[in-house]
Amino acid sequence: MAAYGLYSHIQSNKRRSIALLIGLFLLVYVLTYAGALLAEALGNPAPTAVLTQRALADTIAALPFTTIGTLVWIAIAYWFHQSMIDAVTGASEVTRQQEPRLYNLLENLCISRGITTPKLKIAEDPALNAFATGMNEKQYSITVTRGLIERLNDAELESVLGHELTHIRNGDVRMLVIAVIIAGVVSFFAELVFRLILQGGFRSRGGDRKGAGIAILIAFGLIIVAWLLSIVIRFALSRSREYLADAGSVELTKNPDAMISALRKIEGRGELATAPSAVMEMCVDNPREEFADLFDTHPPIAARIEAIIKFAGGHDPGPLALPAPGEDAQEQAPSDASAEGPWGSAPAETTGGAPFLPPVPPLSTQHPSRDDSAGTEDAGPWGPHNRN
Repeated sequence: MAAYGLYSHIQSNKRRSIALLIGLFLLVYVLTYAGALLAEALGNPAPTAVLTQRALADTIAALPFTTIGTLVWIAIAYWFHQSMIDAVTGASEVTRQQEPRLYNLLENLCISRGITTPKLKIAEDPALNAFATGMNEKQYSITVTRGLIERLNDAELESVLGHELTHIRNGDVRMLVIAVIIAGVVSFFAELVFRLILQGGFRSRGGDRKGAGIAILIAFGLIIVAWLLSIVIRFALSRSREYLADAGSVELTKNPDAMISALRKIEGRGELATAPSAVMEMCVDNPREEFADLFDTHPPIAARIEAIIKFAGGHDPGPLALPAPGEDAQEQAPSDASAEGPWGSAPAETTGGAPFLPPVPPLSTQHPSRDDSAGTEDAGPWGPHNRN
C-alpha cells in the first residue's frame, strides 16, 4: 500500500523494518545450515545430495541451541550495549547543574510534546556529532559531542536534539540496535568459519571429494550472501530514516533554517575516531564512505538539505566555515539581535544571540494532492496537530 504524508511513511517504514529484522534473524539459521554443510563435507565427504540431507538434519537438531544462543547474545547486548558504547566513545552522563544550556534545551523539547526526557550524555570529542541509544524509556539516552556543543548555537543544538528525539519517538533507535546485535551474530559466525578454514581447522578424510567440493562451495556462497545481506539490511534501516528524523525535528522546532545550518556545520566534521562502524551508523551523520556510496549508512548532507527545503522551506547557506575551537558559537549571531517571546521582545544578550524558538511559520506535512481546507488536522511523528 502506498504511503501518503509523513506519518504514514513512518508507519510504512516501521513495517518494513520489522520484516527486515525478521529476515535478518533468519540469516542466523542459514548460517547454521552453512556451517553444518561445511562440517559434513570436510569431516565425512560424500555425494552432494547426501551431504545436503545430512546438513539439513544437523541444522534441525541444532535449531534450539542456535535460537537460545542468539537470544542470549541479544539479552547481553540489551542490558550492556549502552555501557559498551559509552566505553568506546568516552561518553558520560551529565546533570542540569553540569550542562544547564544543553539540558534545558532537551527538557523543553520533551515537555513541549509530553514525552519522557532521555538521559543526556556528553562525549569529550572535538567531532561534531550526536546519537541516540537504548531499547526502552528507561534506557534511552542522547549523546552529544563536546565539539557539537561548542560550535552550534542554541537553535542548531535544539534541531539536533529534535532529530535524535524523533529517532527515539519513531522507534528507529530500538530497531537499529536490534539490527546491529543480530548482524553482529552473523558477522561473528562468518568470521569464525573462515578463520577455521584458513587455519586448517577442518580436514578432509577422503571419500567423494567432488561432492564435498561442491558442498563446500555452496556453504561458502551461503555464508557470503548472509554476511552481505546483513550489512545491506543494517544500512537500509539507518539510511532511509534520516530523512524522517530531519523532518520530525523541523516539525518539532518549527525551524528548518536551524536544521539546515546544523547539518552544514556537521558536514565532514562528524568522525568519531574511537567509535566502531555500528556506533557511527547511529549518529546524525556518518562521514565514513564505502564502495562509492553503495553501502553508505546516511544520505548525503546535500540530499537531506534539499529534502528539507523542498518540503519544509528554509535556506541553504552552503558549506560553512566554523570559528576556531574554543570560540563561543553564540558570538556568530549579530550582537544587536533580539528575540520575540511570549512576554515581548528580549535583548540578544539574554538569549545568547540565538532565539530559542525563532519565529518561523509552522511546518505543514500535508501531501500536495490532499485537501487543504482550513481546520483539517494531520498527524506527524509527534501526533495530531492543526495546520492553521
